[in-house]
Amino acid sequence: MAMSAGPAEDDAPMSDINTTPLVDVMLVLLIIFLITVPVVIQTVPVRLPKVVFEPTTSKPENVVLSVRAAPTGACEVYWGQTRVNAEELLQRSVDKLKLEIDKQGGPTAPGLELPEVHVRADIDTPWRCVGGAMTNVARAGFARVGFISQPEPGAYRAPRF
Repeated sequence: MAMSAGPAEDDAPMSDINTTPLVDVMLVLLIIFLITVPVVIQTVPVRLPKVVFEPTTSKPENVVLSVRAAPTGACEVYWGQTRVNAEELLQRSVDKLKLEIDKQGGPTAPGLELPEVHVRADIDTPWRCVGGAMTNVARAGFARVGFISQPEPGAYRAPRF
């Protein structure tokens, strides 16, 4: 620390400020920022998909689920227009898949085409509701689950044939 030990007869106020504590604090902050900033900036390189609207062909055997959150916070899942709970969703999914497989000649039939599940979810629906519905239909045996969305105007890509 700096201290002035001048003559005692000088009654003038001291105008020197001790800056040593200030410099110490600034150096500590500089070291902290030098250590933490590279950690925050580092990211894993990931290629994110470009979302473009591709029209889907709807087949009568496909299942359309609508998922939304009730005002109470409970999850509401609709099979077509009928509201179902988790057990009913699983049972309906198993029955639908079994029916479609039997229509096509059984599980060993050549060229077996399984139906798809199309999920329409409200934008304010919590992920747990959508994930729960998807888990149930996947447990039933559906291999293809897609989302129905409303794209931005002009985001259309012609289908590939």
